[in-house]
Amino acid sequence: MHWIDGIVQGVLLGGLYAQYALGMALMFGVMKIVNVTHGDLVILLALIGISLANVAGLGPWAVLATLVPIGAAIGWLLQRALLNRVVGDDPLPSLIATFGLSIALQNAMLVIWSADTRSLPGGGIQQASISLGPIFIGVLPLIVLICATLLTGGLDAVMRRTRFGRSLRAASADVEAAAMVGVNPRNVYAAATAIAVGILGFAATFQAMRSTVAPADGPFQLIFAFEAVIIGGLGSIWGAFTGAMILGISQAIGFRISPGFGILAGHLVFLAVLAIRPQGIFKRKS
Repeated sequence: MHWIDGIVQGVLLGGLYAQYALGMALMFGVMKIVNVTHGDLVILLALIGISLANVAGLGPWAVLATLVPIGAAIGWLLQRALLNRVVGDDPLPSLIATFGLSIALQNAMLVIWSADTRSLPGGGIQQASISLGPIFIGVLPLIVLICATLLTGGLDAVMRRTRFGRSLRAASADVEAAAMVGVNPRNVYAAATAIAVGILGFAATFQAMRSTVAPADGPFQLIFAFEAVIIGGLGSIWGAFTGAMILGISQAIGFRISPGFGILAGHLVFLAVLAIRPQGIFKRKS
């Protein structure tokens, strides 16, 4: 039962990692944009949400409803102002540009919020749990998992069944050919980045409710998102979700083995997938 509980808690943890990974799957896996600021944007949105809760007295769900459009606006501006200038077949320019932006964001957050850790009050939902025999399932992690599943299904449906999704896949495959059939790659990319960062509004709210956040925490969120996308396979939305589940379960089981082994266990699973199936679980070899 000890290990079954570890798997259950790992799935719940994977729900949070899935929310990190969805935006990364869209930008890195589909658009081929290496956004190093991905984790910093999670922390930025979380700190904005905490400030809104303190200043305006907003509850956690009002904060969530506010952060999603704020994240979408930040993503749209990021793509229009910076990433559209460096997007192309070579991912190196976007990596360099967002690396510099990541350093700037971390320093700006330190100036505005200082290095102190903060959290978002949840009104007691963080401590609530459901008992299934000897296994206790936290209400907040369960909500996070449900939201992650719905977001994954919605984003996958958008990519497969809408004109926007087809336009985005066409632009990422061949910009010139897509432009010839009436697709505006800059507008499509800006909308896609808005969606990717808007999803981070969910991750930021739940991260701030589950634990504390600080301006220097961004790189940790980036690593988890990157690993989940690579494990699942580039370009696969459900692959990113599955990769997040695998990462969460491996960490939870690692924590059961030793309190200091959890994070390392996730990294080892990531390296094992790279060694055995470098294209990821859900991507076929080209």
